[in-house]
Amino acid sequence: MPHAFHPCALIPIYNHKDTIAATVKALRAHGLPVLIVDDGSDEATRAVLATLAAPGVQLLRLPRNGGKGRAITAGMIAARDTGYSHALQIDADGQHDVTDVPRFLAEGRAHPATLICGQPIYDHSVPRARLYGRYVTHVCVWLETLSFMLRDSMCGYRLYPLDVTCAEIDRAPLPARMDFDTEVAVRLMWRGVPVRNLPTRVIYPQNGLSHFHMLHDNLRISAMHTRLLLGMLPRAPMLLWRKHKKRGAAWAA
Repeated sequence: MPHAFHPCALIPIYNHKDTIAATVKALRAHGLPVLIVDDGSDEATRAVLATLAAPGVQLLRLPRNGGKGRAITAGMIAARDTGYSHALQIDADGQHDVTDVPRFLAEGRAHPATLICGQPIYDHSVPRARLYGRYVTHVCVWLETLSFMLRDSMCGYRLYPLDVTCAEIDRAPLPARMDFDTEVAVRLMWRGVPVRNLPTRVIYPQNGLSHFHMLHDNLRISAMHTRLLLGMLPRAPMLLWRKHKKRGAAWAA
């Protein structure tokens, strides 16, 4: 018997003291419980987070900064253990359009076993290097999954089914830093989790605080793609069989 749809919002934060309050307020306006994971933020950010304590807002503090992926992993496990069925991952820096929350929730309610991924619609604020660099990852992910199903694996605005995601976390640890978003999506697809893409506006706020380190994070992402491409090879027959089976079902419908 399927579980009830009981989602929460999951926000990893590291020193985004100027934007977190507005993000939490907007999420609560949609009636969504909020779980904030403080990834070892500074004193000023901790002070702001202390003011957000309220019914429907839960704060999980990590003792030291371990990276976005580690914070999200801790948050997902805590959300599952609290009894939530799904976690809506959203950034703390104001990049993501909170008005799309009802659309994500509607997709998750209609397709509860599916990974709902934000497909970014950018405006002029996006750095050109970041925009073009994403296409390298897109091509790698299409090879790693033998599928064009996932339109953007780097967007951190997505709705996770927690049971299967935490099962994958239990099977093998996920990356601790910026390579998390891509690897978790690929590994969930390897498990057979369906994907739906939801176009959503993404901005880069003026004077926004980014924790993406061009050299170190790009090296991590390169190593991740090497690992995932090698991991795809023994899975290729299964992935191709699934693709063939799905195409056959579509023809029979």
